[in-house]
Amino acid sequence: MERAVPLRTAPTFARATQFCAIGLLIYLSLLAGAEWLVHRNGHMNPIFKIGQAAGEYDWLILGASHAMPLDYDGFNAELEAATGQHVLNLAGPGTGPLYNRFALEVFLRERKAHAVLYVVDSFAFRSTQWNEERLADPKLLARTPFDPAAAGRLAAYVWSQGVDPRALLDYVTGFSRLNNRDRFRRDVFEGEAQFDRVFRPSATADAKRVEYLYPPVENEQAALDRYLATLAALVNSARASGAAVVLARFPVPPRFKALLPDEAGFDAELERFAAANGLPLHDFSAAVEGREFFADTDHLNRAGMRLLVDRRLRALMTGEPKPVSPSHQTPD
Repeated sequence: MERAVPLRTAPTFARATQFCAIGLLIYLSLLAGAEWLVHRNGHMNPIFKIGQAAGEYDWLILGASHAMPLDYDGFNAELEAATGQHVLNLAGPGTGPLYNRFALEVFLRERKAHAVLYVVDSFAFRSTQWNEERLADPKLLARTPFDPAAAGRLAAYVWSQGVDPRALLDYVTGFSRLNNRDRFRRDVFEGEAQFDRVFRPSATADAKRVEYLYPPVENEQAALDRYLATLAALVNSARASGAAVVLARFPVPPRFKALLPDEAGFDAELERFAAANGLPLHDFSAAVEGREFFADTDHLNRAGMRLLVDRRLRALMTGEPKPVSPSHQTPD
Protein backbone atom coordinates (compact mmCIF):
# COMPACT_ATOMS: atom_id res chain seq x y z
CA MET A 1 0.00 0.00 0.00
CA GLU A 2 1.44 3.37 -1.10
CA ARG A 3 1.92 6.02 1.51
CA ALA A 4 0.14 9.34 0.88
CA VAL A 5 2.43 12.24 0.11
CA PRO A 6 1.70 15.04 2.56
CA LEU A 7 0.63 18.35 1.02
CA ARG A 8 2.98 21.25 1.58
CA THR A 9 0.58 24.06 0.98
CA ALA A 10 1.88 26.32 3.72
CA PRO A 11 5.59 26.15 2.74
CA THR A 12 4.69 26.58 -0.95
CA PHE A 13 2.53 29.60 -0.15
CA ALA A 14 5.31 31.06 1.99
CA ARG A 15 7.84 30.66 -0.82
CA ALA A 16 5.43 32.27 -3.30
CA THR A 17 4.88 35.16 -0.91
CA GLN A 18 8.62 35.62 -0.50
CA PHE A 19 9.11 35.51 -4.26
CA CYS A 20 6.41 38.17 -4.78
CA ALA A 21 7.85 40.32 -2.01
CA ILE A 22 11.32 40.17 -3.57
CA GLY A 23 9.86 40.98 -6.99
CA LEU A 24 7.92 43.92 -5.57
CA LEU A 25 11.02 45.19 -3.79
CA ILE A 26 13.02 45.04 -7.01
CA TYR A 27 10.21 46.80 -8.90
CA LEU A 28 9.94 49.56 -6.30
CA SER A 29 13.70 50.03 -6.31
CA LEU A 30 13.73 50.38 -10.11
CA LEU A 31 10.76 52.76 -9.95
CA ALA A 32 12.51 54.89 -7.34
CA GLY A 33 15.57 55.04 -9.57
CA ALA A 34 13.48 55.98 -12.59
CA GLU A 35 11.70 58.68 -10.58
CA TRP A 36 15.05 60.05 -9.42
CA LEU A 37 16.26 60.27 -13.02
CA VAL A 38 13.08 62.07 -14.06
CA HIS A 39 13.80 64.72 -11.44
CA ARG A 40 17.55 64.85 -12.12
CA ASN A 41 17.07 65.31 -15.87
CA GLY A 42 13.81 67.25 -15.74
CA HIS A 43 13.54 70.51 -17.64
CA MET A 44 10.56 71.17 -19.90
CA ASN A 45 7.80 68.88 -18.61
CA PRO A 46 4.91 71.00 -17.24
CA ILE A 47 4.33 68.78 -14.17
CA PHE A 48 8.05 68.81 -13.42
CA LYS A 49 8.02 72.62 -13.61
CA ILE A 50 5.04 72.77 -11.25
CA GLY A 51 6.92 70.64 -8.75
CA GLN A 52 9.84 73.07 -8.87
CA ALA A 53 7.63 76.16 -8.65
CA ALA A 54 7.33 78.14 -5.44
CA GLY A 55 5.32 81.16 -4.36
CA GLU A 56 2.99 83.25 -6.50
CA TYR A 57 3.44 84.19 -10.14
CA ASP A 58 2.32 87.27 -12.00
CA TRP A 59 1.85 85.31 -15.22
CA LEU A 60 1.31 81.67 -16.08
CA ILE A 61 1.86 80.83 -19.76
CA LEU A 62 -0.08 77.98 -21.35
CA GLY A 63 -0.25 76.64 -24.88
CA ALA A 64 1.62 74.40 -27.28
CA SER A 65 5.08 74.65 -28.84
CA HIS A 66 4.67 78.22 -30.17
CA ALA A 67 4.66 79.43 -26.55
CA MET A 68 7.56 77.22 -25.48
CA PRO A 69 10.41 79.44 -26.84
CA LEU A 70 9.50 81.97 -24.16
CA ASP A 71 11.23 79.52 -21.80
CA TYR A 72 14.06 78.28 -24.03
CA ASP A 73 17.70 78.57 -22.96
CA GLY A 74 17.26 81.17 -20.24
CA PHE A 75 14.74 83.28 -22.16
CA ASN A 76 12.25 83.21 -19.29
CA ALA A 77 14.79 85.27 -17.30
CA GLU A 78 14.96 87.74 -20.20
CA LEU A 79 11.18 87.96 -20.26
CA GLU A 80 11.03 88.59 -16.52
CA ALA A 81 13.73 91.26 -16.77
CA ALA A 82 11.95 92.98 -19.67
CA THR A 83 8.55 93.00 -17.99
CA GLY A 84 9.35 93.04 -14.28
CA GLN A 85 6.94 90.11 -13.91
CA HIS A 86 7.40 86.71 -12.25
CA VAL A 87 6.58 84.18 -15.01
CA LEU A 88 6.10 80.40 -15.16
CA ASN A 89 5.77 78.75 -18.56
CA LEU A 90 3.78 75.48 -18.63
CA ALA A 91 3.37 75.22 -22.41
CA GLY A 92 4.15 71.80 -23.86
CA PRO A 93 4.77 70.29 -27.30
CA GLY A 94 1.54 69.45 -29.08
CA THR A 95 -0.60 70.11 -26.02
CA GLY A 96 -4.19 71.16 -26.65
CA PRO A 97 -6.67 72.78 -24.27
CA LEU A 98 -7.41 69.55 -22.38
CA TYR A 99 -3.77 69.00 -21.41
CA ASN A 100 -3.38 72.69 -20.58
CA ARG A 101 -6.46 72.56 -18.37
CA PHE A 102 -4.92 69.54 -16.64
CA ALA A 103 -1.63 71.38 -16.04
CA LEU A 104 -3.41 74.49 -14.79
CA GLU A 105 -5.56 72.56 -12.32
CA VAL A 106 -2.52 70.70 -10.96
CA PHE A 107 -0.73 74.04 -10.56
CA LEU A 108 -3.68 75.65 -8.77
CA ARG A 109 -3.87 72.93 -6.11
CA GLU A 110 -1.06 74.56 -4.11
CA ARG A 111 0.08 77.60 -6.11
CA LYS A 112 -1.29 80.85 -7.46
CA ALA A 113 -0.96 83.07 -10.52
CA HIS A 114 -2.48 86.50 -11.01
CA ALA A 115 -2.96 86.13 -14.77
CA VAL A 116 -2.87 83.41 -17.41
CA LEU A 117 -1.68 83.92 -20.99
CA TYR A 118 -3.02 81.18 -23.25
CA VAL A 119 -1.29 81.05 -26.64
CA VAL A 120 -3.87 79.63 -29.03
CA ASP A 121 -3.13 77.35 -32.00
CA SER A 122 -5.93 76.17 -34.27
CA PHE A 123 -4.51 72.63 -34.71
CA ALA A 124 -4.92 71.98 -30.98
CA PHE A 125 -8.71 72.38 -31.21
CA ARG A 126 -9.50 69.81 -33.88
CA SER A 127 -8.15 66.41 -32.82
CA THR A 128 -7.95 64.04 -29.86
CA GLN A 129 -4.30 63.57 -30.87
CA TRP A 130 -3.44 66.85 -29.14
CA ASN A 131 -5.79 66.42 -26.20
CA GLU A 132 -6.93 63.06 -24.76
CA GLU A 133 -4.11 61.24 -26.51
CA ARG A 134 -1.48 63.66 -25.19
CA LEU A 135 -2.46 62.75 -21.64
CA ALA A 136 -1.82 59.11 -22.55
CA ASP A 137 1.33 59.68 -24.61
CA PRO A 138 4.11 57.36 -23.31
CA LYS A 139 6.83 59.82 -24.33
CA LEU A 140 5.23 62.58 -22.31
CA LEU A 141 4.45 60.27 -19.38
CA ALA A 142 8.07 59.07 -19.38
CA ARG A 143 9.15 62.60 -18.40
CA THR A 144 6.26 63.31 -16.02
CA PRO A 145 7.25 62.88 -12.35
CA PHE A 146 4.70 61.32 -10.04
CA ASP A 147 2.56 63.87 -8.28
CA PRO A 148 -0.54 62.98 -6.21
CA ALA A 149 -2.42 66.03 -7.49
CA ALA A 150 -1.63 65.07 -11.09
CA ALA A 151 -2.74 61.49 -10.45
CA GLY A 152 -5.99 62.74 -8.96
CA ARG A 153 -6.73 65.05 -11.89
CA LEU A 154 -5.84 62.33 -14.39
CA ALA A 155 -8.22 59.93 -12.65
CA ALA A 156 -10.95 62.58 -12.85
CA TYR A 157 -10.28 63.05 -16.57
CA VAL A 158 -10.53 59.30 -17.17
CA TRP A 159 -13.98 59.46 -15.63
CA SER A 160 -15.23 62.75 -17.06
CA GLN A 161 -13.25 63.47 -20.24
CA GLY A 162 -12.87 60.05 -21.82
CA VAL A 163 -9.11 59.77 -21.33
CA ASP A 164 -7.89 56.18 -21.82
CA PRO A 165 -7.75 54.45 -18.38
CA ARG A 166 -4.41 52.98 -19.42
CA ALA A 167 -2.96 56.48 -19.12
CA LEU A 168 -3.73 56.50 -15.40
CA LEU A 169 -2.42 52.93 -14.99
CA ASP A 170 0.80 53.87 -16.80
CA TYR A 171 1.28 57.01 -14.71
CA VAL A 172 0.64 55.36 -11.35
CA THR A 173 2.77 52.27 -12.06
CA GLY A 174 5.54 54.27 -13.69
CA PHE A 175 5.67 51.95 -16.71
CA SER A 176 6.77 54.64 -19.19
CA ARG A 177 9.26 56.12 -16.71
CA LEU A 178 10.79 52.67 -16.20
CA ASN A 179 11.03 52.04 -19.95
CA ASN A 180 12.31 55.44 -21.04
CA ARG A 181 15.27 54.88 -23.40
CA ASP A 182 16.33 58.50 -22.93
CA ARG A 183 16.26 58.33 -19.14
CA PHE A 184 19.86 59.52 -18.85
CA ARG A 185 19.37 62.52 -21.16
CA ARG A 186 18.14 65.93 -20.09
CA ASP A 187 14.51 66.59 -20.99
CA VAL A 188 15.15 69.17 -23.70
CA PHE A 189 12.72 69.69 -26.59
CA GLU A 190 14.40 69.63 -29.99
CA GLY A 191 13.31 73.22 -30.65
CA GLU A 192 15.45 74.52 -27.80
CA ALA A 193 18.61 73.29 -29.50
CA GLN A 194 17.60 75.28 -32.60
CA PHE A 195 16.59 78.46 -30.78
CA ASP A 196 19.44 80.56 -32.22
CA ARG A 197 19.35 79.32 -35.80
CA VAL A 198 17.77 80.95 -38.85
CA PHE A 199 15.60 78.65 -40.95
CA ARG A 200 15.88 78.47 -44.71
CA PRO A 201 12.32 78.37 -46.12
CA SER A 202 11.28 75.00 -47.54
CA ALA A 203 7.97 74.30 -49.22
CA THR A 204 8.42 70.58 -48.53
CA ALA A 205 9.09 71.14 -44.83
CA ASP A 206 6.09 73.46 -44.56
CA ALA A 207 3.78 70.92 -46.20
CA LYS A 208 4.99 68.05 -43.98
CA ARG A 209 4.60 70.15 -40.85
CA VAL A 210 1.02 71.12 -41.72
CA GLU A 211 0.16 67.52 -42.57
CA TYR A 212 1.46 66.44 -39.17
CA LEU A 213 -0.39 69.12 -37.21
CA TYR A 214 -3.70 68.73 -39.05
CA PRO A 215 -4.48 65.01 -39.40
CA PRO A 216 -7.82 64.05 -40.96
CA VAL A 217 -10.75 64.14 -38.53
CA GLU A 218 -14.31 62.93 -38.97
CA ASN A 219 -16.16 65.98 -37.65
CA GLU A 220 -14.07 69.13 -37.34
CA GLN A 221 -16.92 71.28 -36.00
CA ALA A 222 -17.76 68.79 -33.26
CA ALA A 223 -14.11 68.70 -32.22
CA LEU A 224 -13.88 72.49 -32.25
CA ASP A 225 -17.01 72.80 -30.12
CA ARG A 226 -15.68 70.23 -27.67
CA TYR A 227 -12.30 71.85 -27.21
CA LEU A 228 -13.66 75.39 -27.02
CA ALA A 229 -15.83 74.07 -24.17
CA THR A 230 -12.64 72.65 -22.64
CA LEU A 231 -11.02 76.07 -22.96
CA ALA A 232 -14.07 77.58 -21.24
CA ALA A 233 -13.59 75.14 -18.35
CA LEU A 234 -9.92 76.16 -18.16
CA VAL A 235 -10.96 79.83 -18.01
CA ASN A 236 -13.45 79.06 -15.25
CA SER A 237 -10.78 77.25 -13.21
CA ALA A 238 -8.41 80.19 -13.57
CA ARG A 239 -11.05 82.75 -12.67
CA ALA A 240 -12.18 80.73 -9.66
CA SER A 241 -8.61 81.06 -8.34
CA GLY A 242 -8.65 84.82 -8.90
CA ALA A 243 -6.57 84.80 -12.10
CA ALA A 244 -7.41 86.81 -15.21
CA VAL A 245 -7.11 85.06 -18.59
CA VAL A 246 -5.79 86.53 -21.83
CA LEU A 247 -5.79 84.80 -25.23
CA ALA A 248 -3.14 85.46 -27.86
CA ARG A 249 -2.21 84.28 -31.34
CA PHE A 250 1.56 84.15 -31.95
CA PRO A 251 3.38 84.86 -35.23
CA VAL A 252 3.98 82.28 -37.94
CA PRO A 253 5.46 82.99 -41.39
CA PRO A 254 2.85 84.12 -43.95
CA ARG A 255 3.80 81.29 -46.32
CA PHE A 256 3.12 78.77 -43.53
CA LYS A 257 -0.12 80.39 -42.39
CA ALA A 258 -1.44 80.26 -45.97
CA LEU A 259 -1.28 76.45 -45.82
CA LEU A 260 -3.35 76.09 -42.65
CA PRO A 261 -6.85 74.69 -43.29
CA ASP A 262 -9.67 77.21 -42.71
CA GLU A 263 -7.62 79.46 -40.46
CA ALA A 264 -10.03 82.33 -41.11
CA GLY A 265 -12.94 80.18 -39.94
CA PHE A 266 -11.11 79.29 -36.73
CA ASP A 267 -10.26 82.94 -36.09
CA ALA A 268 -13.94 83.85 -36.41
CA GLU A 269 -14.94 81.10 -33.95
CA LEU A 270 -12.25 82.22 -31.53
CA GLU A 271 -13.41 85.83 -31.68
CA ARG A 272 -16.98 84.76 -30.91
CA PHE A 273 -15.72 82.64 -28.01
CA ALA A 274 -13.65 85.50 -26.59
CA ALA A 275 -16.56 87.93 -26.83
CA ALA A 276 -19.00 85.49 -25.21
CA ASN A 277 -16.61 84.87 -22.31
CA GLY A 278 -15.36 88.41 -21.84
CA LEU A 279 -11.77 87.52 -22.72
CA PRO A 280 -9.09 89.79 -24.17
CA LEU A 281 -7.94 88.40 -27.51
CA HIS A 282 -4.69 89.66 -29.04
CA ASP A 283 -3.69 88.80 -32.58
CA PHE A 284 0.09 88.95 -32.79
CA SER A 285 0.24 86.74 -35.87
CA ALA A 286 1.68 89.50 -38.06
CA ALA A 287 3.78 91.20 -35.36
CA VAL A 288 7.01 89.49 -36.48
CA GLU A 289 7.78 88.68 -40.11
CA GLY A 290 10.91 87.77 -42.01
CA ARG A 291 12.62 84.39 -42.19
CA GLU A 292 15.52 85.66 -40.06
CA PHE A 293 13.19 85.58 -37.03
CA PHE A 294 12.19 81.90 -37.30
CA ALA A 295 14.11 78.84 -36.18
CA ASP A 296 12.07 76.40 -38.29
CA THR A 297 8.86 76.28 -40.31
CA ASP A 298 6.73 78.06 -37.70
CA HIS A 299 8.57 78.75 -34.41
CA LEU A 300 10.24 82.03 -33.51
CA ASN A 301 13.96 81.98 -32.78
CA ARG A 302 15.62 84.06 -30.06
CA ALA A 303 15.75 87.21 -32.20
CA GLY A 304 12.08 86.76 -33.12
CA MET A 305 11.03 86.29 -29.51
CA ARG A 306 12.96 89.36 -28.43
CA LEU A 307 11.18 91.35 -31.12
CA LEU A 308 7.79 89.99 -30.05
CA VAL A 309 8.48 90.89 -26.41
CA ASP A 310 9.61 94.38 -27.40
CA ARG A 311 6.70 95.03 -29.76
CA ARG A 312 3.81 93.33 -27.98
CA LEU A 313 4.34 91.19 -24.89
CA ARG A 314 6.00 93.80 -22.69
CA ALA A 315 3.00 96.11 -22.99
CA LEU A 316 0.55 93.24 -22.53
CA MET A 317 2.22 91.77 -19.47
CA THR A 318 2.88 95.05 -17.68
CA GLY A 319 -0.67 96.32 -18.12
CA GLU A 320 -3.71 95.03 -16.25
CA PRO A 321 -5.55 92.41 -18.38
CA LYS A 322 -9.04 93.72 -19.11
CA PRO A 323 -11.85 92.16 -21.16
CA VAL A 324 -12.26 93.69 -24.61
CA SER A 325 -14.75 93.19 -27.38
CA PRO A 326 -13.13 91.63 -30.48
CA SER A 327 -15.32 93.86 -32.64
CA HIS A 328 -13.54 96.88 -31.17
CA GLN A 329 -10.01 95.52 -31.30
CA THR A 330 -7.27 97.32 -33.15
CA PRO A 331 -4.70 95.08 -34.85
CA ASP A 332 -1.83 94.30 -32.52
